[in-house]
Amino acid sequence: MTEHSSILALGIGEVLTQFQKRDLSVKELVQAYLSQMERTASLNIYITVTEERALKDAEISDAHWKAGTQRPLEGIPLGIKDAFCTKDVRTTAASKILGDFIPPYESTVTQNLWDAGAVLLGKTNMDEFCMGSTTTPEHTGPVLNPWDATRTVGGSSGGSAAAVAAGAALATMGTDTGGSVRQPASFCGVVGLRPTYGRCSRRGMIAFSSSLDQAGPLTRSVRDAALLLEVMSGHDLWDATSSRQAVPSFSKALGESVRGMKVGIPKELYDKQGTASSVWEKGRALFSEAGCEIVFVSLPYLSYALPCYYILTSAEAASNLQRYDGVKYGFRASPPFGKEWSSLDEMYEKTRGEGFGREVKRRILTGTYALTQGHHDVYYEKAISVKRLISEDFSRVFQQVDVLMTPTTPTDAFPLAEIPEDPVTMYNNDIFTVPVNVGGVSAISVPVETSLQGMPMGLQIIAPPFEEMSLIRFGGIIESCAALPPYPFL
Repeated sequence: MTEHSSILALGIGEVLTQFQKRDLSVKELVQAYLSQMERTASLNIYITVTEERALKDAEISDAHWKAGTQRPLEGIPLGIKDAFCTKDVRTTAASKILGDFIPPYESTVTQNLWDAGAVLLGKTNMDEFCMGSTTTPEHTGPVLNPWDATRTVGGSSGGSAAAVAAGAALATMGTDTGGSVRQPASFCGVVGLRPTYGRCSRRGMIAFSSSLDQAGPLTRSVRDAALLLEVMSGHDLWDATSSRQAVPSFSKALGESVRGMKVGIPKELYDKQGTASSVWEKGRALFSEAGCEIVFVSLPYLSYALPCYYILTSAEAASNLQRYDGVKYGFRASPPFGKEWSSLDEMYEKTRGEGFGREVKRRILTGTYALTQGHHDVYYEKAISVKRLISEDFSRVFQQVDVLMTPTTPTDAFPLAEIPEDPVTMYNNDIFTVPVNVGGVSAISVPVETSLQGMPMGLQIIAPPFEEMSLIRFGGIIESCAALPPYPFL
């Protein structure tokens, strides 16, 4: 291991210790990450790099350490998904329609991180407006997997997951609407945590589906995820959906015994093993060895989670994306040379037609259809009812078991050349992750093994609402038992 890679291999706790001992300066660490970002530029991980800001913030953090006024995450270099508004830094959601939009305000989650001393390295690539499972946006181009550049990184937080795996960020922020933190975490061999809806404020997150979107950390260890979640979380007066639940010290759950606890396996998902069968068995073996009781449980409405999810998210996306019309900010299509637009509607049509990618258009059309008169009751209202039934399923099951266990994804990262053209086939890749969001619970993906192709695969733990301490406790058990090869940058 080179000196360069040994610095990048340090976790958040180890870095903070090095800063405290003066064995490493924040500027040295930030420069190492900026150099690695340049080395991995071919992976297309970042949309915007904030080198000048990062070096300036590093100097400020070094001054804090020298004065003994350091904050909880002082000097920790982070990548931020381009779905979070960052004041005075270009924010695009990987879409042409936002152009070179520079927000005049900061999202609450990122403000919490900066207030804690974290350093912004840049804005990571993503599926356009968080819609997708492959991070292959038409406007900013595909992100390549650091383990194998011919394979997908998953999505929509694929750039954030790839940054951590490639050593191009110590940790990153993503958003999870139906698995967009956990699925790319599994494909890239990192930890991805989706907290309970409301645990983190949504203010300043570019909305996809307002009732399901939630911020989540992507890290190289469960401990790092816990440390970030402690800072990200909390009630926000500007967000009526943010919870007033107290924020515990999540990292204290690490190392706690799980002996005597019950781990549930949903029968409805176990029947869909596919190539993830070894992940199921690995999970059963390691938790049995840890002294847990493995119990098969039934969530009968789980099979409706995917159609329910895609109706709700498409409907909410159609509503949320109405604001992008080329009038106030972002991209506006130009009329034919020498002519004017014949009407405002024509300008709207051309701007949205040129500004949105295919997947976004597909979901806007689907959502608009579901909300139109005559279809609203048949589709949208029915999906709301199913969402409630799935939530009740989880509530009932969590009276029987402490947590649930599933693979994070049905397969490992598939080749970019084999991405299904049929969107329904692509949507089925979310079968293990979507129920968490629809059911209003929380989950974590922790890398547990490698596939026959040498690609990482994750094991998912699902816990009741606001029981993220259980995610950290069980995630730590998985991490201690996993035998994965070193990250590609080591």
